[in-house]
Amino acid sequence: MALHLIKLCVGADSIQDLRDWVAERSLTAISAGLEPHSIHTTRMMPKRVDELVDGGSLYWVIKGQVSARQKLLEVRTVKGEDGIGRCQLVLGPEVIETAPMPKRPFQGWRYLLDNEIPKDLGGLGDDVTQLPEELRRHLAELGLL
Repeated sequence: MALHLIKLCVGADSIQDLRDWVAERSLTAISAGLEPHSIHTTRMMPKRVDELVDGGSLYWVIKGQVSARQKLLEVRTVKGEDGIGRCQLVLGPEVIETAPMPKRPFQGWRYLLDNEIPKDLGGLGDDVTQLPEELRRHLAELGLL
């Protein structure tokens, strides 16, 4: 069973904001001759790294709802310019929309098990994927999605 992380997507107001950020990071990596991955740096290092990179994803909370995910490719330990150790989450370039799932604010990241994750939006049918993001949010808040 894969293990996943969940984290607040600070600064993003929509899935498109996240996609734009990922695309910018991917283009920067490609222009430097690197793979088109985005890297998210966080302070704390997960202890269950092997489980995370064995099919896990980072689930993003946007405006109080889990809304998207990116595949976790690698977890690295790095030292910042200030000498403090940090964790880099290397993420796949694709932002996959999920069924909206309400989530209260929290600090840092948390683990998620397979039975706790929302379904990918594509798996819910074309009718749902065609709805505007804001409408999907409202329907999820009402418990209708």
